[in-house]
Amino acid sequence: MFNNFLRENKISAAILTIIRLYLGYSWFTAGFHKLTGGFDASGFLKGATANPVKGPDGNMVYAWYVDFLKDFALPNIDVFNTIVPWGETLIGLGLLLGCLTTAAMFFGLVMNFSFFLAGTVSHNPTDIFLGFIILTAGYNAGRIGLDRWVVPFINKTVGKSKTKSVA
Repeated sequence: MFNNFLRENKISAAILTIIRLYLGYSWFTAGFHKLTGGFDASGFLKGATANPVKGPDGNMVYAWYVDFLKDFALPNIDVFNTIVPWGETLIGLGLLLGCLTTAAMFFGLVMNFSFFLAGTVSHNPTDIFLGFIILTAGYNAGRIGLDRWVVPFINKTVGKSKTKSVA
């Protein structure tokens, strides 16, 4: 019942728009400041590997993620210095414009969980909670936005290409 409310109700679409705009503004400003002010993730990643998340017993909770940061992220820091600010900015734009909302929110959640696994709590729990609401709502979250036109266009275009390839 609640899922139907989120996915189909017009009142829900208005509430989702407010949540989407809030998250979009947060993502966009974070990414834009990184793009314009210079950004280097190496300090953050070194700190996350030097002081990983530990459980009550003192052992690392996410050792596999620390290994990923050490063995992949830090050696490829130039890639991460590009994809983090651009990713944040594009996620923000998608959410602000209501364009490809579910895709933008999916990648936003991937980034939220990445920051969370690295030990940054900040506003991530709230963003994850709100992000799951947006993701669960699907199309309705972007109904008051560009998704009103973009999603039907994509469905129509993809539907045509599937029909042609079958025939």
